[in-house]
Amino acid sequence: MVMNVRGYAAHSAESPLGLFSFIRRDPRPNDVVIDILFSGVCHSDIHNVRNDWGNAKHPMVPGHEIIGRVVEVGSAVSRFKLGDHVGVGCMVDSCQHCGPCGHGLEQYCENGNTLTYNDVDPHDGMPTYGGYSERIVVSDKFVVKVPEGLDLAAAAPLLCAGITTWSPLRHWKVGPGSRVAVVGLGGLGHMALKLAKALGAHVTLFSRSPGKDDDARRLGADRVVISTDKAQMAEVRGQFDLIIDTVPYVHDLNAYVKTLALSGSLVLVGYLGPLQDMLNTGPLVLGRKSVAGSVIGGIAETQEMLDFCGVHGITSDVEVINMQDINEAYERMLKSDVKYRFVIDIASLRA
Repeated sequence: MVMNVRGYAAHSAESPLGLFSFIRRDPRPNDVVIDILFSGVCHSDIHNVRNDWGNAKHPMVPGHEIIGRVVEVGSAVSRFKLGDHVGVGCMVDSCQHCGPCGHGLEQYCENGNTLTYNDVDPHDGMPTYGGYSERIVVSDKFVVKVPEGLDLAAAAPLLCAGITTWSPLRHWKVGPGSRVAVVGLGGLGHMALKLAKALGAHVTLFSRSPGKDDDARRLGADRVVISTDKAQMAEVRGQFDLIIDTVPYVHDLNAYVKTLALSGSLVLVGYLGPLQDMLNTGPLVLGRKSVAGSVIGGIAETQEMLDFCGVHGITSDVEVINMQDINEAYERMLKSDVKYRFVIDIASLRA
């Protein structure tokens, strides 16, 4: 059965996204076929489309924050049934036999996981195409259930922005009494505030500019510290057990390291690349502090996060757009003109 699907694709790093028809693979016994309802728009979609990271495969159908409805299941699938609301995040496969995969950490697969888009399916060599499309076919091991009661559009960014911040919160065992700070108030940052607060932490937002107090407190912050204000930074020196740094561009970490408590960690989740200014290791050595990194989460961890969000009623703050407005949305994202995540209503693609 040939499955013709429509989506929006970029055909080069310089071209806008436009209508694109392509073929999804025939379902395998362990596959779930999903009609896509909503697809979140991640900043990494822009990086990939415009080849900022140097590994773009065009034509490219982006989208790895996918919420949809199950319309078909393979003969070996028992966890899902027709009509289930489900999610698909950044991965659609991994080797399933290396150490990380064996521990439910497929995002660190030693043989390379298969990304939801801009990758190649290891079984048939077909390119992977993402959520800016009508339908997707995914191995049941990489599909998660969406709890009842969550707004489906607002749940889409949980599949990337949510799990990207949840994973370090869980790894560093954040709970009641933890002192957590978040650097940056964007798609990732606003989810970090919500999740850390719901876990029981005392939460601080670091921001470079004033005027975000009301929004930050609504999202879960107990305090806002202006990071360009030396007096305010001095007041919080040595206070935080964990800092989640969501800033997506090169920036100086040294001022934030000074605010870590003994044995505290600063975790980078937004930026990949060399640091400037040079990192001063003195505070690390003398205070048993660390600078670490984290990327998304494993499938079991993603399900745990979704279940937690279902219990606590947590979703992303979103602006729902039509598929036809995606190029304008990209330009607005580059200007930080969204609070806090765009989500595409895929019904607009079918209209």
